Amino acid sequence: MPHDPGKALTELGERYFTTQHSYDPYNATLLGLTEFDSLAGDPSSAAGVAAADEFAAIGAELEQVDVDTLDEAGRVDHGVLTALVRGAGDDARHSLWAANASAKGYVSRQGLVFQAVPAMTIAGADGAARYEQRLAGLGAFFAALGERYAEEAARGRVPTARGVAHAVDQLEGYLALDLDDDALLAPTATAGPAVRDRAREVLRNSVRPAMAALAERMRTELAPVARSDDRVGVRFIPGGAEGYAAAVARNTTTSLSPEEIHRIGLDVLDELAPRWTEIGRRALGETDFPAIAGRLRTDPALRFRTSEEIVAVAEQALQRAQAAESAWFPARDLPPCVIEEINPIDARNTAMAYYRPPAVDGSRPGAHVLLATQPEERFRFEYEALSFHESVPGHHLQLATAQQLDLPRYRRYLDVEACSFNEGWGLYAEQLAEEMGLYSGDVALLGMLSFAALRACRLVVDTGMHFLGWSREQAVDFMWQHTATTRENIQNEVDRYICWPGQALAYQIGKREIVRLRERARAELGDRFDLSAFHGVVLGSGALPLPVLDQNIARWTAGVDGTGAGPHEKEASAWT
Repeated sequence: MPHDPGKALTELGERYFTTQHSYDPYNATLLGLTEFDSLAGDPSSAAGVAAADEFAAIGAELEQVDVDTLDEAGRVDHGVLTALVRGAGDDARHSLWAANASAKGYVSRQGLVFQAVPAMTIAGADGAARYEQRLAGLGAFFAALGERYAEEAARGRVPTARGVAHAVDQLEGYLALDLDDDALLAPTATAGPAVRDRAREVLRNSVRPAMAALAERMRTELAPVARSDDRVGVRFIPGGAEGYAAAVARNTTTSLSPEEIHRIGLDVLDELAPRWTEIGRRALGETDFPAIAGRLRTDPALRFRTSEEIVAVAEQALQRAQAAESAWFPARDLPPCVIEEINPIDARNTAMAYYRPPAVDGSRPGAHVLLATQPEERFRFEYEALSFHESVPGHHLQLATAQQLDLPRYRRYLDVEACSFNEGWGLYAEQLAEEMGLYSGDVALLGMLSFAALRACRLVVDTGMHFLGWSREQAVDFMWQHTATTRENIQNEVDRYICWPGQALAYQIGKREIVRLRERARAELGDRFDLSAFHGVVLGSGALPLPVLDQNIARWTAGVDGTGAGPHEKEASAWT
């Protein structure tokens, strides 16, 4: 260990960064990093153990750093890195994904391939080489993935039947495409014909046969022993209870227990009831929630007619938010945000939308990626809140800002690793959009309420299945009774919670903490409180564990000077 604590912290951060993104290179690609693009990944248990051991070693050395000798930014960095190392180590050690085969991106290893490889950019001298090296390794990757699933099943850690079915459907959906339409060829659109021809041959001779073999193995070896819909929670697999406790801690960055989180979800649903009555009366002439939900679900005027209409609603909402942005946030010159449609092949097993940050090298903008298939099944009232969550003032504003801060590299690209902050900010943005006057009318506000109810239900349902042992049917029925979205969306949501334990808790817990800190700061500062400056402080140090965010806000209110500059600002004046 270097004697200089600041240097030691920097080196430990770099070790964390390299370990995390080498172990999970597809998330690195989705975060806009390119240096790990040559890696196909190693899903083996040995790789997980090695990563967990390295995270533990980093954590042990981190404890030896004298925090009192660090400056303010260094103390923030130390707090963040401590939480990151602990969470990543627990995630690698428990590897719940390996006992929960699925098609869901971010948590499914195969799903990450199908999401990340098409997003790769072949830019610079070695861009094509990285792409071709990754492609060449995919055959072995899919074979190793099959081995890992079989190994887990032999230990009694069997996946859910529904997750296996979704994974097989996803693989077979890609294999059914003509080779020239394969999404994994997408990066070659900007390359010469020689790169594309070589990629086609690798896909034909190595990758596609490996996908077919994985699908067959899942169908014949995993499906017969898989968990039924009555046992979807990870509490039903060996080590599942401990793994879920770790997932709750990592995704919320709090010490809240599953019981406490379950109760918070029920309380939030009760708090939303008066707003349903208020806005339902104005928008629909209805005051009873079941009647409001029934109208929202069945009125054909509230459905889209074309995919183009869906995209237009999202684009118009983004434009309104960008026009109002300067009055609510410190000024900053951010990369553009665009609206993209999710590949129809992924439409059956994906969430309604997600955000993809800009590439660090400027080769791609930020993107609000949304479902636009089957427009007649999609609700008009949901897509404005969705846009504010994913684009501005939500994830685009937050994550594109983080890319411009003077942060250590290991802190610049936190998505899954700081879920409660990131998703808490996204849900806070939906509420803030109402304060900003961005919603087009009362019907759109009902969409905001439906999403708020959905996030509250997540606390109840996620803990219900994974901690209390609820069945999938119980989870679906609870959400049907407390939201206004479609049964298809609810089923998609529940299936996501099943395969990604704990992640769904981040939204409401994070938003709840941001609102609490805002009200605390307002009470402490009185007339000196400035909401734009508060937002500047929240976003001015990048994604943070919630206890570290609390400390940042406390320091700001103790020495407020009217600006929203954080300790990681390159130039504090940029936020004044």
